[in-house]
Amino acid sequence: METIWFILVALMITAYVILDGFDLGAGILHLVLAKTNEERRTVIRTIGPVWDGNEVFLLAGGGTLFFAFPALYASSFSGFYLPLCIVLWLLIGRAIGIEFRHHLDSTVWTGFFDASFCFSSALLAIFFGAALGNVVRGVAIDKDGIFFAPLWTSWRVDNDPGILDWYTVIAGLVALVALAMHGALYIAVKTDGTLNQRARKSAAILWPVLIVITIASLLGTVSVRPQILDNFRNHPVGLVVPVLVIFALTGMIAFSRRGQDRNAFLSSCLYLAAMLVGAAFGLYPNVLPARNDPANSLTIYNTAAGHHGLAFGLIWWGLGMTLAVTYFVVVYRMFRGKVTTDASGYGH
Repeated sequence: METIWFILVALMITAYVILDGFDLGAGILHLVLAKTNEERRTVIRTIGPVWDGNEVFLLAGGGTLFFAFPALYASSFSGFYLPLCIVLWLLIGRAIGIEFRHHLDSTVWTGFFDASFCFSSALLAIFFGAALGNVVRGVAIDKDGIFFAPLWTSWRVDNDPGILDWYTVIAGLVALVALAMHGALYIAVKTDGTLNQRARKSAAILWPVLIVITIASLLGTVSVRPQILDNFRNHPVGLVVPVLVIFALTGMIAFSRRGQDRNAFLSSCLYLAAMLVGAAFGLYPNVLPARNDPANSLTIYNTAAGHHGLAFGLIWWGLGMTLAVTYFVVVYRMFRGKVTTDASGYGH
């Protein structure tokens, strides 16, 4: 039962990264792709109907984590208290940038909200990537499952690390570049004309950077946590993951060059999913490794709720996710098609 809930939590985190990832990517590139006020309105309108709904998976993932692995929730939310507060402020800054931009007819305030949307999105991507880097690298956990990670200590990966070091910075840069490309490919799907061409050009520029930073992150991961390869050695089915990553990276640029924007975007979705699945596969059954003493690591077994609660919770989780998925299908179908600068709605 613990394994089932581990998979469900990983699935919800993956869904959040894929769905809200293109929102963040659109924000990262907002000031780069859109040169005029009309183009910036168009970029925001590509995500306008769905961005807040996409964040449901962040809340649902946190709620599922609290339900299934309460000890992990308690330990991680107190240990990562400072970065969590920063993330909350960045989420607020991004929402303000999106929602308030249209309510004030002022060049100064419009510029401020555009900057808030862009920089909050970029910093969120970096912090989310660094968060995953912390989980993979591990933190200093005592025998009671308690830890506190400062923003940084030294930049070395030692047995008492902070949130930021050379490895987690690389993880943050992977997220920044990957989500920027994800957003560029999504904007290419949703727009025509100049914006579409700029989005494709941005994807072409970001693609080699993404390859280099992906290789650097994989080498860094093996360096700071060589144990992550154990599950791949013991269960060769996991070797499908790097194959999918290579296939996705190839598909992103190949389809984009052919003008097949939807397939390029789907390749980006596959890349993000494969990277996250690979991390989860390598960590299992750990959910937060301890760098100071592996015996103190938090696993799916010593952090899970009772068996009866986990079994009963599957029913309610299934009902809730059925409603959520139905909502997403309806909304995405309703707002399908291209966004235009001169239309009041979406083209079909």
